Amino acid sequence: MFKVKPVAADRLPELLRLMPKAELHMHVEGSLEPELMFALAQRNGVAMAYRDVEALRGAYVFDDLQSFLDIYHAGTLVLRTEQDFYDMAHAYLARAAADNVVHAEIFFDTQTHTGHGLSTDLVIKGLHRACVAAQAEFGISAALILCFLRHLSEHEALECLEQALPQRDKLLGVGLASSEVGHPPEKFARVFARARALGFRLVAHAGEEGPPAYIWSALDVLKVERIDHGVRALRDPALMARLARDRIPLTVCPLSNLKLRVCPTLAQHNLGHLLDAGIVATVNSDDPAYFGGYINQNFTQTFAALDLSAQHAYQLAYNSFAASFIDETLKRRYIERLNATFENFN
Repeated sequence: MFKVKPVAADRLPELLRLMPKAELHMHVEGSLEPELMFALAQRNGVAMAYRDVEALRGAYVFDDLQSFLDIYHAGTLVLRTEQDFYDMAHAYLARAAADNVVHAEIFFDTQTHTGHGLSTDLVIKGLHRACVAAQAEFGISAALILCFLRHLSEHEALECLEQALPQRDKLLGVGLASSEVGHPPEKFARVFARARALGFRLVAHAGEEGPPAYIWSALDVLKVERIDHGVRALRDPALMARLARDRIPLTVCPLSNLKLRVCPTLAQHNLGHLLDAGIVATVNSDDPAYFGGYINQNFTQTFAALDLSAQHAYQLAYNSFAASFIDETLKRRYIERLNATFENFN
């Protein structure tokens, strides 16, 4: 592993900002900032439940995952046209590029939007156009991962997948999101088997609020390649050993864990323990408009709280590329940029 020279604590935030990184766990609907939400509502003639941006931001206090999801889904009502989805994704990608994200694998769902009367094609085309534009405008590569909503039935997930297949060339993989507790991964065994047969890359949320058993079944039943969140793995030593041995990445979201009370304070977050155990952990922003920070804020606040080092920073950035689904040539190129950033930082 690349040996990092010591960096003074007061210089570490700058290094965290400058280092190239990939973001692998970000729900694009969760990047919809209140300002854009109000602009889209006005454009589309959608009434808002809050009088202004400040009142909406003031509502972003959550007791758990479900209390967040309730307000999150209400916010999606302003998305009505292909251009709306383009504008939302473009705004996120511009913000990510400013944080030196050079590759993003973006979660989205269609079930929320088809429930509002929109077509699957409209959603995917708008998001994909933004991914293409981001490569030209910002030099950032981006790909889409379609997430099934686990509080809905597997039959609905299968329908969702079939509806997306005409846009198959615009999709990288499939995932599993939404309310975790009471909806174990094995509920979606058939739809993941179908997606696997079609050649999709596979990921799933597990071990955020759910038990370690959900991580086991995501791996063994759904046969996913990455676990989204996974912070409860530490409760199961045998699972930790497997994750480390098999190099199964965890896409960790510290500010999300704080905001949704998965951990009481950032100082009690287990990111450092995951790294020390040899886990391929990464840092991501999840739903940054709601949780108080994009990827660099996740890095800087978590590093300050946990007293993590420049070596940890390098490991997390390296892990983000190693855990990504980009091809090996591009992966090596990004890691070379990462190495150069650390070599030249002084």
